[in-house]
Amino acid sequence: MKSKYYYLIFIFFVALTSNQLYAQRPVLTDEEQITETVTKEVDDMFHAQDFTKKKDKKYADVHGTMVVDIGVVQNGKVSSFFKVDSEIKNIDFINFMSDYILNHKFQFKLQKQQRYKIRYTITF
Repeated sequence: MKSKYYYLIFIFFVALTSNQLYAQRPVLTDEEQITETVTKEVDDMFHAQDFTKKKDKKYADVHGTMVVDIGVVQNGKVSSFFKVDSEIKNIDFINFMSDYILNHKFQFKLQKQQRYKIRYTITF
């Protein structure tokens, strides 16, 4: 009976620690590393099949370049999306882009009370 109790505690402990190891996202502190990571993740997001399928379905005729500022807060969430400049004049597409980016959560965290704004240029 006692060995079963210890066995259950051991299993619980292993499950708890292994889950934490895989669930934690790295905390980035270097501004260049943050900019690189955001740029890579946003590039991947815009070239993903899910995004291209949605874009092509509603906005197949939209082409051009957009320059945007993306704000990132401590937990890796996108806090702001601001269009700085754009060849694209389709307001519905810009709103679609804004919603798509604002719903994204990056695969990293920032230090407490940190916020970063990254300027990003994308060509469609």
